[in-house]
Amino acid sequence: MVIQSPILKAALEAGRAFLRPPVATAPQALQRLPAMPRRAAVRVPIRSIGPRHGERISAHLLALGPHDRYLRFGYAANDEQIRRYVDGLDFERDEIFGIFNRKLQLIAMAHLALSTDPELKSCAEFGVSVLAHARGRGYGARLFERAEMHARNEGVDMMFIHALSENTAMLNIARKAGAKIERDGSESEAYLKLLPADLDSRVKELLEEQIAQSDYRLKVQAKQFWDWLALVQEVRSGVQDSRHGIQR
Repeated sequence: MVIQSPILKAALEAGRAFLRPPVATAPQALQRLPAMPRRAAVRVPIRSIGPRHGERISAHLLALGPHDRYLRFGYAANDEQIRRYVDGLDFERDEIFGIFNRKLQLIAMAHLALSTDPELKSCAEFGVSVLAHARGRGYGARLFERAEMHARNEGVDMMFIHALSENTAMLNIARKAGAKIERDGSESEAYLKLLPADLDSRVKELLEEQIAQSDYRLKVQAKQFWDWLALVQEVRSGVQDSRHGIQR
């Protein structure tokens, strides 16, 4: 029987191809295997923090060791100088971003300081610090991205970092973001030209802040529960000890 219809001919050929044993070579067969899905990057909740977190900011900076203080501030800041720095933060003008752990400890923070110079109104300086036990997780880079997005949305054209040349971690973050780095002996300046704000950057910042606020509230509730449970266990242990004392 001769099949005239091209549609039937195509269907018949497809059926034969399906029943035919595979003839692909091993490399070709491997190329057709579906690629393993990449693990999605973990989003780190970063929230904007205000004056009511002053004690946590102080605790975070005071927990830095002498060398870390030297890298963060450019000099070996003592406790009193750090407290003065925290007291002088202008939460109305500048923006402070933080990453909290489950115990509500501020483990990483960034300070985006807007310029007060009338001729440099569209500039902002970035500073960051991460506690020793929380390093190696990319928190510094994430805080830089968060600050960069906020700066764009605030109309900032240029973001810069003033750091010691030996602070390679900070300079690497700026370099990977595309910043131009100028070295002058023991000190370096990194400059990053920012793109204008758009709908995507504004919506993204709003969404990230809402997620971070929700994450923080959940951590507060969880900590309150565990603190209450620890208190109940402490009271129960005290009651049991008193009973044993009476029995003796």
